[in-house]
Amino acid sequence: MKGLLENSKELKSKIMIYYIDNNNEVTQRVVSVVELKREHVIAYCHYRKQVRSFKYENILSCGPVKRRVGA
Repeated sequence: MKGLLENSKELKSKIMIYYIDNNNEVTQRVVSVVELKREHVIAYCHYRKQVRSFKYENILSCGPVKRRVGA
């Protein structure tokens, strides 16, 4: 997971994360990593259209963004 986050930062690419939010609900977000800190990932959230902080411990998984056919 850490390698994918580092690649997103270096390549300025989008990734999909599955995350437990403050209400203990699993959310899916498309983000572009800005900075990696000790306990947080600072990333631009394409859903909220702003830079957000995500705790490592709350990120369940991440992966590349799949491109839609015909897009």
